[in-house]
Amino acid sequence: MDIVKVFGNNLKKYRVAIGLSQEAFADKCGMHRTYISAIECCRRSISLENIQRIADALQIETYKLFVEEDSNV
Repeated sequence: MDIVKVFGNNLKKYRVAIGLSQEAFADKCGMHRTYISAIECCRRSISLENIQRIADALQIETYKLFVEEDSNV
């Protein structure tokens, strides 16, 4: 499992599900749009503090950002 890829994919999935652009979501998190983009494109690792900020902004439990979807379903 590539945890950076799983996190980036889940971030994008949950962000799109609540209907926010990268820019609007970044504002909600207090981060920059290019940082959110880099995370979603798996070009950046992320600190624990920022992981929590993202989960809070998405209003989800933090662990959900690390759960890999089962592609065999």
